[in-house]
Amino acid sequence: MVYEFSEFRLDCGRFELLRKSQPLRLERKPMELLILLVSREGQLVSRAEIAERLWSSEVFVDTEHGINTAIRKLRQTLRDDPAEPKFIQTVTGVGYRFIAPVLIQSQVIQPRVPELPRGELETSPIVQPAPIHAPARTHAHRVLWLAAASALVLLFTLLLARHRLNSTAPVIRSLAVLPLDNLSGDTSQEYLAAGMTDELTTMIARNSTLRITSRTSVMQYKGAHRPLSEIARELGVEGIVEGSIARKGDQVHMTLQLIRADTDSHIWAQSFNRDTSDTALAGEAAQEIAKQLDSATPVAMTQRYVNPAAHDAYLRGKYLWYSDRELESEPYFQKATEIQPDYAAAWAGLANYYGKAVVAGEVDPRVALPLEEEASARAIALDSNLAEAHGAMAATYLIARWNPADADREILRAISLDPSNGEFYAFRADVMLVEDRRSETIELAKKAIEMAPLEHAPWLGWIFMDHREYDEALDDLKIRLEAAPFNPTLLYCRMECLRRKRSYRDAADAAAKLFSAFDDPRDASLIRTAFARGGWPAVVRWQLAFYSARQQKEYVSPVALATYHAELGEKEPTLSMLEEAFRLHDFGLLMIATDPAFDFLQSEPRFQSLVQKIGLPVTSIASRTVTRRPIDSDLTARKIDSK
Repeated sequence: MVYEFSEFRLDCGRFELLRKSQPLRLERKPMELLILLVSREGQLVSRAEIAERLWSSEVFVDTEHGINTAIRKLRQTLRDDPAEPKFIQTVTGVGYRFIAPVLIQSQVIQPRVPELPRGELETSPIVQPAPIHAPARTHAHRVLWLAAASALVLLFTLLLARHRLNSTAPVIRSLAVLPLDNLSGDTSQEYLAAGMTDELTTMIARNSTLRITSRTSVMQYKGAHRPLSEIARELGVEGIVEGSIARKGDQVHMTLQLIRADTDSHIWAQSFNRDTSDTALAGEAAQEIAKQLDSATPVAMTQRYVNPAAHDAYLRGKYLWYSDRELESEPYFQKATEIQPDYAAAWAGLANYYGKAVVAGEVDPRVALPLEEEASARAIALDSNLAEAHGAMAATYLIARWNPADADREILRAISLDPSNGEFYAFRADVMLVEDRRSETIELAKKAIEMAPLEHAPWLGWIFMDHREYDEALDDLKIRLEAAPFNPTLLYCRMECLRRKRSYRDAADAAAKLFSAFDDPRDASLIRTAFARGGWPAVVRWQLAFYSARQQKEYVSPVALATYHAELGEKEPTLSMLEEAFRLHDFGLLMIATDPAFDFLQSEPRFQSLVQKIGLPVTSIASRTVTRRPIDSDLTARKIDSK
């Protein structure tokens, strides 16, 4: 079935969404949800039905968060404003309906002709996925003869292509691994395709001298039907690896092709058939690719044994981590370590989860930080050459120990082991920010964005904001929001920047849009109402009441509550909350120098004592301090900006 609405075309048979004939990147869950909503022709689809249809076969999944994330990504792709929707209408607490007029077209099913590999026919082998099940016995001799002939043709053409490559073509020094297609016919196996893409990328970087584009950078091309030369140009690479993976029962079949981007010619292709108990598949394929490009490292790193069940759990955790669902990954990383206690990568994943949960203010640091320290220490002890282990230890030094110097040492070690990982550069930017090393922070942020533009889009704006360069921050965020107008992290950063700049009307509007992006139109409306009645102070009091109520049910960072009290100029509760945050070892304390809301406390002995105990450089606090009054006492500015 094919649906058309506004400038979009949704082809269910091809599992493809197009805008003005251009294919759009959309992950599987949001795509399935879009098909479900559009097919109901304006009828309400309940959240319970969505959970049952899209997540019934999965375990350890927070379906509420999953639905909200899928809706948010759909709205980002459709550029649909949740406050004034043109496509997806929210029925608060119940479900959703698709409200745009839809034209339904019947779909003519044509026999699917196998797609020939790119490049010239006489130099390009045709590689078809090997069947997992045994072939039929009819005409058995003919089948065997044809298979042997095909193998000879494949061998000859590959050798010819290899000869031409070595004779005339320039050397390939940079490579991108495009997301592997999941051909299992089972959407629950999507994590396997994503996990193998990640492992293949990591292993090629580890076993070769090639410059490898990070996984997060290439994920935008998942399912994209675009010329490889165009994709390679955008990624700045000379070679592309593409392929597919399928799992049937206890068998895994993976097909890979190595392609030169400038000539669109095939260099190498191979199919791998393995039992699911073989966890070394990605490493074997990576070494083959490195050999084809004469870039293999002299000594390949020893492949450690990994229990297949532990590996499977780990891949599920990594899939959630890279799918904007990091806080759902913990059960899988935990399960992997329980199945195989000496699995270093799983311990690193678990440590990263605890660190992320603390920074996000989702868990009590007194509970999570000892677990983070234990997990990162186990990862390092088990494999001192694992980049992820050093990355996890760097996070532990910064988040759990407030020790940026040792954190920097560890993250530099991680970068030396895996220089293609954009997350490491982004984390080092955080370390430099805490140490108030502005130029290095900006340089690292730009590097992280270059390597993973989607994942690290807010980084530069956030850094400008933390250095109180608000106009520069807003200019950068404006560019990022044009590409992703409903990205919640970008919206949050913009709201914070406007608040710190004291552009209160725009800050209130940004806060309402942020709640809308999280599919909460009721609270978005309450924020707008509060501002209309009492200006920014009313919005701050509403936020303070909102998070104080949440504090009765779950952990809420005392630093967040202190910020609201500081905005209102309430000295005593602000200091009390900051001292409580110190007692709990809340990570947010490391960033109080960046927020002008706390400037009015500079002369307070309790605040000065707190800064010294935290270990923040005094020059960092003083250099960023701008004289300002609390918003309640600045009546003139409030009256002007709240109109």
